[in-house]
Amino acid sequence: MMKNKRIEQAYRLASEQYATWGVRTDQVLKRMARVPVSLHCWQGDDVHGFETTVGNLADGGIMATGNYPGRARNADELRADLDLVWKLVPGKHRINLHALYAETNGKRVERNALEFRHFKRWADWAKSRKLGVDFNPSCFAHPMASTGFTLSSADPAVRRFWVEHCQATRAISEKLGKAVGSPCIHNIWIPDGMKDVPVDRKAPRERLEASLDKILGPARNRAHVRDAVEGKLFGIGSESYVVGSHEFYLGYAVKHGTLLCLDAGHFHPTETIADKLSATLMHLDEVLLHVSRGVRWDSDHVVILSDDLKSTAEEVVRGGYLDRVHIGLDYFDASINRVVAWTVGMRAMLKAMLMAMLEPTDLLRKAENRGDFSGRLALLDELKTLPVGAVWGYYCEQQGVPGGREWLDTVRKYEHDVQAKRR
Repeated sequence: MMKNKRIEQAYRLASEQYATWGVRTDQVLKRMARVPVSLHCWQGDDVHGFETTVGNLADGGIMATGNYPGRARNADELRADLDLVWKLVPGKHRINLHALYAETNGKRVERNALEFRHFKRWADWAKSRKLGVDFNPSCFAHPMASTGFTLSSADPAVRRFWVEHCQATRAISEKLGKAVGSPCIHNIWIPDGMKDVPVDRKAPRERLEASLDKILGPARNRAHVRDAVEGKLFGIGSESYVVGSHEFYLGYAVKHGTLLCLDAGHFHPTETIADKLSATLMHLDEVLLHVSRGVRWDSDHVVILSDDLKSTAEEVVRGGYLDRVHIGLDYFDASINRVVAWTVGMRAMLKAMLMAMLEPTDLLRKAENRGDFSGRLALLDELKTLPVGAVWGYYCEQQGVPGGREWLDTVRKYEHDVQAKRR
């Protein structure tokens, strides 16, 4: 039973308007409810993690800027913050963990010795909330990553350490997927590269391939874990050369049947991941998206409802890729309230997906196929003023979450009552 009659009335009027375009909004909302987005845990604590000893956080090209008060200091606080987010975004989703978020009871456990028991509380929490779990090895912010090389290091001891770490996280991922009843995506990203122009680009890539083969070679149950690899154009300290480039990992994914992770901030500023979806999915079964917002560089700003985001969502829906594209968020901003950052990004991603699903794609495609590019242009522009906000508000009401700006009052109260007391 709809509680807010004004929201219901606005939705009915919007539904009638969309019907004139051949779109059935009730069916769209049922479809929307089946779209999960993987929320990254590292926004909540500025990528610090819970290890007892770590290296320089900037090692590996990762750096959260800002010092807004209220950062989660332990896993319980981080989970409490996440629990608030789930009350503010519609649908059932996933949580994305990094290995440095292990809970070791204050004991030092090296990353190549991590086990499922160090993430058991995360698994129990996720299962109790009907969340899927995704997982990543943490090949950065560690003394063994201080040279800028991990899986492609020329030092056999360094290379072996990180291979063992990734083998451990892959085993953990399989158990996480089994525990929550949904396949866990195990995504490998490494920071390896050089600040200045290298002489030998080939040897590090040969070593990386050999390391990946050791990590991903042993068969794992795909019902519980899926493997993904993630490339990048450049990073802090690897401005001139990245070993694991997009081209390297695309070839590796095609050759070995892994997922390819496309991160929105990992390409040239003029590139968009939307255009890469149909190209890569011609040759791959599935891809993973890390949705971010770069500002002049891979700065991982909070995702907003931008043209790039809408284009990505449109391509997922237009191509019929909903079952082949796994959507995750990846950004970290320490200059604003972290729950706000999470909530804005999640709601923006879901709004973009809703807008894409409300598009009369068949009508547009017919105009395009008959060469009516004038009509296509006109129709696309007219669609921009259709009442998507009314449909979004109704969807949120259906799902029991705030549809408008009132969610911000909830976070402000939480900040005053809970986050402000963290010192």
